[in-house]
Amino acid sequence: MKLDRVGIIGGGASGMLSASFATGDVTLLEKNEKLGKKIYITGKGRCNVTNNCALYEFLPNIVNGEKFMMSSLSAFPPPALMEFLAENGVRTKTERGNRVFPVSDKSSDIISALSSAVNKNGCKVCLNTEVTSVKKIDNEFIVTTNNGDFIFDKLIIATGGNSYKATGSTGDGYTIAKNFGHTVTPILPALSAIDLMDDVKSLEGLSLKNVSVTFKVGNKTISRFGEMLFTDKGVSGPIILTLSSLINKYNLKGEKLTIDFKPALAPETLDARLSGDFVEFHNKDLTNVLAGLLPKAIIPYVLAQSRVNGHKKANSITKEERFALGFTIKNLSFKIRSIADPNHAIITSGGVSLKEINPKTMESKIIKGLYFVGEVLDVDALTGGFNLQCAFATGKAAGIATGSI
Repeated sequence: MKLDRVGIIGGGASGMLSASFATGDVTLLEKNEKLGKKIYITGKGRCNVTNNCALYEFLPNIVNGEKFMMSSLSAFPPPALMEFLAENGVRTKTERGNRVFPVSDKSSDIISALSSAVNKNGCKVCLNTEVTSVKKIDNEFIVTTNNGDFIFDKLIIATGGNSYKATGSTGDGYTIAKNFGHTVTPILPALSAIDLMDDVKSLEGLSLKNVSVTFKVGNKTISRFGEMLFTDKGVSGPIILTLSSLINKYNLKGEKLTIDFKPALAPETLDARLSGDFVEFHNKDLTNVLAGLLPKAIIPYVLAQSRVNGHKKANSITKEERFALGFTIKNLSFKIRSIADPNHAIITSGGVSLKEINPKTMESKIIKGLYFVGEVLDVDALTGGFNLQCAFATGKAAGIATGSI
């Protein structure tokens, strides 16, 4: 019996899982000099490989494609991935927020485990092999590369998204999808820093904890609580990355991000705190009094937006000025310029339309024998290991499906 020739384009997370489970005469084509180049830099080199939570907790963290992902994640949930890694020589640990990392804290160990699984499955790996065109003639896929042509009966596209181009994620899969008649939804940066129109250079490096950030457009309000930081051009950090994925489809220029520095305090409670401080430190300049409540670098921004003179003595602050300060401390606003450079976004939002893909097998509903997995799909999730798990789950689903008639 002749084995199906299965081709996989892309040796990242989803591609390696496909290669680990595909059956037949399997060949993986990777344009880089090694597999897993983007995995290597994830989690600041530690690789937050998945999130060890129940599926009902996992799914709400998927921004686009929650319903689509139910099938493949049910078949390959986080515990199954952790077991798979253990079988291939890597023990994992669960940290705050159910984030899962290799015990060694080395992303290279995850890549080694995945490479081991690929090799054990008998997959042929062709590195430094860049695909220049893909076409289907009769029932065969002709894949042209810089190292010659390859002919496959089934083909899995695992080329990644359009972020961190140095790792090989240059959007090649979108071109392939379009050439086969697939719809590609708008490609946008996700889990990204946000650039501001305001000059925040003086705040660069300022890290904030236990703050709330709110975005409003029309009658839509989106808020997140936690940690953030300022960059030379804008803002970043955990809650900003999350917000970027939730607001990237809006026309953002000129819209406002608002920071509440004291979300645990009701406005009246904060006003009482300010009032007490102004009595206790009545002979101090306002700027010095606020230093006990706010990071020093942010005080000029609060004073500017509240229109209160920081050189005034605390005992000369009027009730109206105190109210203005309290309001600004809970509503310091900045105008958005845009989501930061897409090339520096952690992941890509948008991709091959999910309406045209079978959620159980990842096979195209348009072209028989063609599969799409990982970030090339219109699936993206929040930080915490959710995106890699989605890539692994779709990769395995397609790999197994290649063995089906």
